[in-house]
Order: sequence, then structure tokens, then C-alpha cells
Amino acid sequence: MAEILRGKDVAAFINERSRKDVETLREKGITPALAIVRVGEKENDIAYERNAIKRCDSIGVKTVSVILPADIAKDDFYGRLDELNNDDEIHGILLLRPVPKHLDNEKARQYIRPEKDVDGCTDGSLAGVFTGTARGFAPCTAQAAVEMLDYYGIDVTGKNTVILGRSLVVGRPLAMLLMNRNATITICHRKTVNVSEIARKAEILISAMGEIEAVTADYLNPGQTVIDVGITYSQEKQKIYGDVLFEEAEKIVDKITPVPGGVGSVTTSVLVSHVVEAAKRANESRE
Repeated sequence: MAEILRGKDVAAFINERSRKDVETLREKGITPALAIVRVGEKENDIAYERNAIKRCDSIGVKTVSVILPADIAKDDFYGRLDELNNDDEIHGILLLRPVPKHLDNEKARQYIRPEKDVDGCTDGSLAGVFTGTARGFAPCTAQAAVEMLDYYGIDVTGKNTVILGRSLVVGRPLAMLLMNRNATITICHRKTVNVSEIARKAEILISAMGEIEAVTADYLNPGQTVIDVGITYSQEKQKIYGDVLFEEAEKIVDKITPVPGGVGSVTTSVLVSHVVEAAKRANESRE
């Protein structure tokens, strides 16, 4: 049976690291602060905001909730983002997306300054990921997958690593993060031929497709480490599923992350750590 790589301990490790950094910053008179921008009253956004605030509070990061009406005028919306971009007391901005159509979701994604883009959604942040420089931040889910590998001591150097999915949120930035650590990367997508055959040859298999239990036994081999990034809620069964058929995979592979309780449980801790890092960088630039 596979070793189960649970996210709870990883999140606790990241949280403790962030708390120590917060203490150091406070000794210098700096309190890391995150602005959470929510447009409208969507239940998913409210739940995510609530969880982010709870995690920030537990670590000592200040939160500022910016709640805007769903019908806010475009100029007013971007004016509010301008204020946050220019506020030296705000170190990170989390814009809950998608925003209403009249606000232009693509423009909104790009509007946050990379140094405050703690969610890693702007092209500026992604450029930093692709060049391996400290400009902006990696998308939180992609970074969470790396944190899982690091915590459990899984060295990716030279490893044949296959990523299923090429989104800008996970697949492509994760490939760059791991390539920067000298992994050998193959990205598979909907047009890839013989995906299961490619996946089966991987030493590290990471699935970020968002397809319920699509990764079955024919994708797997003994000795593999499997990181399941997929999180999909089934309305029919009222249950959260991953990309990997866990009951089959657990009997075959060496190590595997569960869903829920794996990568997803680490993402909020990564978000908060990015806010703390943004505060550190801002302070260093002023010193």
C-alpha cells in the first residue's frame, strides 16, 4: 500500500514558518496585510474569503475585505484597485475571480501589480515563474504541489516527471517550477496521444486535469509518486473527487496525495506565505 502524503502537516509547517517571519517583521514595525477584493455575493467567493481571513488571523497577517457591489461601475472598480496598488500598507491583493462580465475578467487579472499579486494570476508573476526570478509569485496551487514534494523529501532532480494538464493556474507554471529544480518534464493535454502510456513511465506523476477519477491503473506503475491536484465536486454524489482513482492507485504506487486532504489543503497556507514574503520584499526595497 502507498504512503499517503497528507497536506495537513505541510500546511502546519508553512504556517509556522510564516509566523516566525511575521514576528521578525513586527519587530521592525511592519504588519503584513492582505486586501481581499470581492465583487458581489457569490457563495463560493464568500467561503474562500472566510477561509483566507481565518488562516491570516491565525498567522498574524492583517486582512482588509473590500466588498464591492456586483453592478459597480467599471471606472469605480479599477479606481479601487488603483488605490490598493498604491497603498504601501497593503502588501498583497487577492481578487476573487471571475468578476462580473462588464468588468472584463482578463483586464482585471492583469491589473494587480506583480509585487502584490500573491495569487500568481498576472502575466508579470508568470514571467517571474518562467524566468526563475523573484518577480511576483507562483500560482498558489502550483506552489502547493512543490511544497508537498519538498516537505516529504521527494527530490525531483533528473526525475522523469509527467504533468497531466497545461493550464496557466497549475500545469504550465508547475512545469517551470519543477524544471527550475532540474526535473525532466513532460506535459500532457487533451491532444496528447497515448497519455496513459506516457504517464505509466513517469517517476513522478502530477494530475491537474479536473476530471473525476480519470487516472486509473493503466496510468500507474509501482514506485511512482502521484500528486493529485484535481478537485472536482460531484453534484450527483455530493462529494469531492480528485483526478486519480485513489482505490486503485493506492495499491500500485509508492506515494500518493489524497483528495480531499492533499494539495488543496495547502493552498491557503501558500497564499498567506506569499503575503508575508511580499511584506519582506517591500521592506528590503526600502532599506
